[in-house]
Amino acid sequence: MIDWHAIDTVLLDMDGTLLDLHFDNYFWLEHLPKRYAEAHGMDELHAREAIHQHIKALEGTLQWYCLDHWSALMQLDIPALKREVQHKIRIRPHAEPFLQRLRALGKKLVLITNAHRKGLEIKLQVTEIDKWLDIIISSHDFQSPKEELLFWQQLQLSEPFDPQRTVFIDDTPRVLRSARDYGIQHLVCITMPDSQKPRQHAGEFTGICHFDEIMPPLSGEPPWPVTQ
Repeated sequence: MIDWHAIDTVLLDMDGTLLDLHFDNYFWLEHLPKRYAEAHGMDELHAREAIHQHIKALEGTLQWYCLDHWSALMQLDIPALKREVQHKIRIRPHAEPFLQRLRALGKKLVLITNAHRKGLEIKLQVTEIDKWLDIIISSHDFQSPKEELLFWQQLQLSEPFDPQRTVFIDDTPRVLRSARDYGIQHLVCITMPDSQKPRQHAGEFTGICHFDEIMPPLSGEPPWPVTQ
């Protein structure tokens, strides 16, 4: 699906793309409501409803992704609560071999994530995926989420790339649409970002469950994986 000879730069999302989104869904929908209810003397159902309302109200904004904002709003240390369940952080299937193969081919690997730096630090400590990456950028560095054109403009200034020779892989169609509007030519949507949930629709984008579907061959190899 991708002519890797025509690609110089690979832009990669983190949560739901390189890492299993189950950790984040579990944290925000299960662990945080429980700890919020305990801290504020309320039942867990009402805590879950209150958090859900805040999530929906801020969805897609920089605040939605900001752990400092959520710590102040919940009156809790959100990074500390994330560490309580960090054992659930997992690399998605085939992600590491995919990154290794791209490095072997000399592609520039750039992680672009809406994750707050404090949450990003926890995940990199657990997974060590940064050893395969050239650059790591949080949208908080630019004060603009990937959903906004300003993010892409600032990314171009920070780490110049040719949109026609760049592939961007993400699990969120609204983010992929923003990249498309900026002019990025090759767009791939992860359709199973959470290993515990059913496959989702890729919308108008090329969809894959796992990276083995687009694994580039090394020189002299047939397309990967080899069909037996």
